[in-house]
Amino acid sequence: MQDNQYQVTLTGKIAEATSLEQAAAQFSRLFKTTPEVAKQTLQKSPIIIKKNLDQVTATKIRNALDKIGIGCRILTAEEAEIEAKAAAQNLSNNNLQADKRSSTAPTNDTFESPADHPGLSFKIEGKPDYSFVTVQLPANQTIKVEASAMATMDTHIEMKTKLKGGLGRFVTGESIFINEFTATHGPGEIGIAPGAPGDMMHIYLNDEILYLQNSAFVASAMSVNIETKWQGFTKGFFSGENLFLIRASGKGDLWFNSYGAIIEIDVEDNYVVDTGNIVAFTEHLDYKISKVGGYKSLFFSGEGFVCRFSGKGKVWIQTRGVDAFSWWAHAYRPAKNRG
Repeated sequence: MQDNQYQVTLTGKIAEATSLEQAAAQFSRLFKTTPEVAKQTLQKSPIIIKKNLDQVTATKIRNALDKIGIGCRILTAEEAEIEAKAAAQNLSNNNLQADKRSSTAPTNDTFESPADHPGLSFKIEGKPDYSFVTVQLPANQTIKVEASAMATMDTHIEMKTKLKGGLGRFVTGESIFINEFTATHGPGEIGIAPGAPGDMMHIYLNDEILYLQNSAFVASAMSVNIETKWQGFTKGFFSGENLFLIRASGKGDLWFNSYGAIIEIDVEDNYVVDTGNIVAFTEHLDYKISKVGGYKSLFFSGEGFVCRFSGKGKVWIQTRGVDAFSWWAHAYRPAKNRG
């Protein structure tokens, strides 16, 4: 090997008692450059500062750098070439892994599979404005869907209509029927579009209970029991909402929707939500309906009644309220000509 086949590489290590500015000042005097250039060089470490040196010269430079607390290494040309190839290979592997993670990351167009959660594979598109869920049904498996919510399905999926909800859904104007779709003779896909323009949420119930506003139910697995719960005259009448809630219980997939986007809130003690913005809440939360201020505020503030939650659980709210939108749109209604 020729005697001028050595190079000096900064390692990026600086002695603990030496600051970057101090090291840059001494480095600039040693190599006759400006402190700014020296500082940039140190910050770029590891970096080759000298190459094609003989062993004696390379050793002198290393000793000088050691004295001022700047770490460096002496490598032969062959060693430097091996390390460069190894670094290039590591970079290539890192990029490959990054591309793989990117390609497998869940997106709006990727089905969430049972590997991501228990239950059926599905994907939700159009969030949060016009959500649309596509569910993959294994062969001979059935899913419950709100009446008139089915948008697309494979030709071999069969539908049956069942009476569900009873008097509660009838009184509130909701359909008292729920459709059941079964993938006969093989797996299939069904696309579901809720009636309201807004967001959609998926929850996998694990022997849990979730309460939904009466119009929020979209679909569920057959193992999830959907029934109507009477709120009572006090809570239901004064809330300005329905007298009934939907009680979802059991174990399996549940999809529900909103008007506007959905926000999940963790309640630790007490929380207040306008009754028109509630989408769903967990079983262990107690709630009471009350007015925000006095009677003057009740009739003139535009706020009305609120729901005061207490306990520990989750509340899902919608970012828009139907009543608030109705009041906003009321001003733009066509006026009749009285002339």
